[in-house]
Amino acid sequence: MMTDDIKKACEVLKAGGIILYPTDTIWGIGCDATNEQAVKKIYDLKQRFDNKAMLILIDDPVKLNTYVTEVPDIAWDLIEVTDSPLTIIYSKGKNLAPSLLGEDGSIGIRVTHEEFSSKLCGFFRKPLVSTSANISGEPSPANFEQISLIIKEGVDYIVRYRQDDTRKAKPSNIIKLDAGGIFQVIR
Repeated sequence: MMTDDIKKACEVLKAGGIILYPTDTIWGIGCDATNEQAVKKIYDLKQRFDNKAMLILIDDPVKLNTYVTEVPDIAWDLIEVTDSPLTIIYSKGKNLAPSLLGEDGSIGIRVTHEEFSSKLCGFFRKPLVSTSANISGEPSPANFEQISLIIKEGVDYIVRYRQDDTRKAKPSNIIKLDAGGIFQVIR
């Protein structure tokens, strides 16, 4: 079942579509993070202003250098030692859809170790947008059954894997790093 879901999700992502999928935290709305039109579809679905940046998922820390101008040394240590999902906001993103970047050029990236999202990123070979599966301003759903019908009907594909998981998921911790390695805990 997981393999079929990954194949179908990749087909939709390659065609510029958006998906609803389980991540290492909460269920997310995702798309190809390098496709500006796909990213715009997510902003429209979430009814969110495109000046509010969204994070991306990758499956391997080695890929950071492809999407960030400079990775501070402390980032490698944080990624290695964290035992819970950690999103790091880096100063200058690159090779991504421009609307994903913050007004200051920053980008939030999380290396996912959860089985489905990690395999999906690896198979797709590009970073995935990962934003909470809700309308902007509404509470983030803790599991699949809490996702609104508007979101479910607004995506091009819904992953079947883990839909029956009723555990209460939580968003990731967030740390902002500047190029000099100075960090600020956001969440």
